[in-house]
Amino acid sequence: MNIIDGGATSAKGFKAACTAAGIKYKDRTDMAMLVSEAPCVTAGTFTRNLVKAAPVLWDRAIVESGSEARAVVINAGIANACTGEEGFEACRLSAEAVQEICGFTPDQVFVASTGVIGAKLPVDRITAGITAMAPALDPSREAGHNAARAIMTTDTLPKEACVTIEIGGKIVTIGGMCKGSGMIHPNMGTMLCFITTDAAISKALLQKALSETVEETYNMVSVDGDTSTNDTCLVLANGLAGNDPIQEENEAYAAFKEGLMEVNRTLAMKIAGDGEGATALFEVIVEHAPSKEDAKVLSKSVVTSSLSKAAVYGHDANCGRFLCALGYSGVNFDPNLVDMYFVSEHGKLKVAQDGVILAYSEEKAAEIMTTEHFTVLCDMKQGEATATAWGCDLTHEYVTINADYRS
Repeated sequence: MNIIDGGATSAKGFKAACTAAGIKYKDRTDMAMLVSEAPCVTAGTFTRNLVKAAPVLWDRAIVESGSEARAVVINAGIANACTGEEGFEACRLSAEAVQEICGFTPDQVFVASTGVIGAKLPVDRITAGITAMAPALDPSREAGHNAARAIMTTDTLPKEACVTIEIGGKIVTIGGMCKGSGMIHPNMGTMLCFITTDAAISKALLQKALSETVEETYNMVSVDGDTSTNDTCLVLANGLAGNDPIQEENEAYAAFKEGLMEVNRTLAMKIAGDGEGATALFEVIVEHAPSKEDAKVLSKSVVTSSLSKAAVYGHDANCGRFLCALGYSGVNFDPNLVDMYFVSEHGKLKVAQDGVILAYSEEKAAEIMTTEHFTVLCDMKQGEATATAWGCDLTHEYVTINADYRS
C-alpha cells in the first residue's frame, strides 16, 4: 500500500467541481459535485440520530435500492434537517437538476447537506449551482482539492486522503474527502465523507468493508459529544481499475479493506484534530483490555470527558481526570492494575502505576502536553484487546463559535 497526495478525484474516472452558490456564505465556494464516468457500486453508513436530515433519508434509500450511482451533490451552510416534506422535495429537485444536465436518473444522484439545522434549502440556488458546476467537472487533483474546501463549514482546512494498492496486478486507488469540525460524535460513520475508488468489488463486500472500518475509525472520534442529524459516509466504486471483481473475502478483499481503513483512519484523525476551536489532537490508546468492546468504551470515555479535554487545552498534567474517566465508563476492570503514560513527540512519561499516581515531573508532563498531537496511553493489564479514540481539546473558542453559529 502506498499513501499518496490525493483525494476524491484520484481514482480513475472521477471528476469534481465546485461553485459559490451563495447558500449561506457570501465570500467563498459552498457547493461541490462529484461525478463518475461509469456507474458505481455504492455503500453507505448514516447517522443513528432519530432526527435525520432529508439528504440522509434520500441517500440511504439509494444505497439500499442497489441503484448504481453516478453523482454526488454537496452543499455547505444549510443542513436541510428538520424541514419535513419540503426538505425531501428539495433533494428530489436537486437530483432532477443533475438529470436534466447530465442525463443521470434521480436514483443515481446522491445529495448531501451540512450547516444550520431547520433552515430551508434555497433550491433555486442549488439548481443554479449544479448548472454552473456540470460543465466545469474536472479529474485534476486541484479540482478534487477545491471540492473538499467547498464543503467545509467551521472546518479550518480541507480534509483529504488517498492510497493505492495492488490487486491482481492492477493498481487500485482509494481516495476521499470529508468535512467535520463540530457536532461530532458519530454513531455510524462520519460527518460528511465521500470515498471514491476504481476497484471492482461486489456491493455486499463494499458495504462490509465500509461498515467494519467505520467502527474502528469514524466511530472512535468525538469532538463535542453531539451526534449530527446529517452524518453520511458514502463509498462509490466504478471498477475502472480493471481488477478481477472482488466477490469473496480473499486476499484481494483484505488488501482493499486495508486501503479503505487507512483512508478512513487518516480522515478521522483530521476531523478530530480540526475540532471547533481546537489547538491539539487528543488521542487515547487503551491496550491490554479484557475485550475489544471494553477497550473502545474505555478510550472513548476518556476522549469525551470535558474535564480531560480542558486539561489538554491548559497543558495541565492532571492525570487523575483521565483515570476518573476510565472509572465511570461502565466497563468492569481492576483499577489497581492500570498504568498510564503521557506521549508526544516530546517524549513518553509514566504518570500512574497500578492505579497509583506517581510523583512525576509536572514540568516534563506539561512539555509533553504542549503539542499538536497528545496521547494518553492506558495499559489496563487485564487482557489483549486494544482500541484508539480521537478527540480534541476543549477551548474558549469552541463556545465562541457555537454561541454565534447561526449569525
